[in-house]
Amino acid sequence: MRLDKYLKVSRLIKRRTLAKEVCDKARVEINDRPAKASSNVKIGDKLAICFGQKIVSVKVEDIKENPRKEEAASLYTVIGEVPVPRDEKEEDAYLKGQ
Repeated sequence: MRLDKYLKVSRLIKRRTLAKEVCDKARVEINDRPAKASSNVKIGDKLAICFGQKIVSVKVEDIKENPRKEEAASLYTVIGEVPVPRDEKEEDAYLKGQ
């Protein structure tokens, strides 16, 4: 399945056009490599999505063309969320655990 469509049906991103724009700005990675909207997503892939203030990492668990709203969350597992530092001071504080 295309990456932009997967982001939409899994409800990680609300609209497919927005998912395409995010991919075009190189804010999505598949298995630690920048991905385009047309990239294929397979079960077991790890996605990293940069949302303004955080980076969300998820593992693809299932792929369905038209899942119900209740099934959307079962398509992936959240691995972690990391805040994006705004400047060097904040980055240093985060790395030191403060």
